[in-house]
Amino acid sequence: MSEIAAWHQVPGAPAPGSRLGCVDELADGAAALHELGDPAQPFRYILLRSGEQIYAYVNRCAHFGVPLASKLEHLGVKPHTSIHCCVHYARYRWQDGYCEYGDCVGEWLLAIPLQIVDGEIQVAPPEKKT
Repeated sequence: MSEIAAWHQVPGAPAPGSRLGCVDELADGAAALHELGDPAQPFRYILLRSGEQIYAYVNRCAHFGVPLASKLEHLGVKPHTSIHCCVHYARYRWQDGYCEYGDCVGEWLLAIPLQIVDGEIQVAPPEKKT
């Protein structure tokens, strides 16, 4: 089980407003793996698209803290439904990152909050507490 509890605790996590991708580059039902920052220790993340909804998760298995996959062809993808880790086959729901099968059932992928600005997928600013 990973000791990191939030996406922004991952080394190299991008700041709010950072560009993660472009909506037009992500087909409906598609998944994409990306990296940002230091090539020696990049921040790895996954983008998923279902219709107009875009999801982003840290590419880090909740079970063991390893990347779900290092190449897209190794990431198990059931479009609009689930993705799974290529190491221990933990299966996560597409829409919320909840582990529904495997050694980490009941845990979650680290979701990255998003905003779409002029077709760009960006890290959303933190929610203001009232």
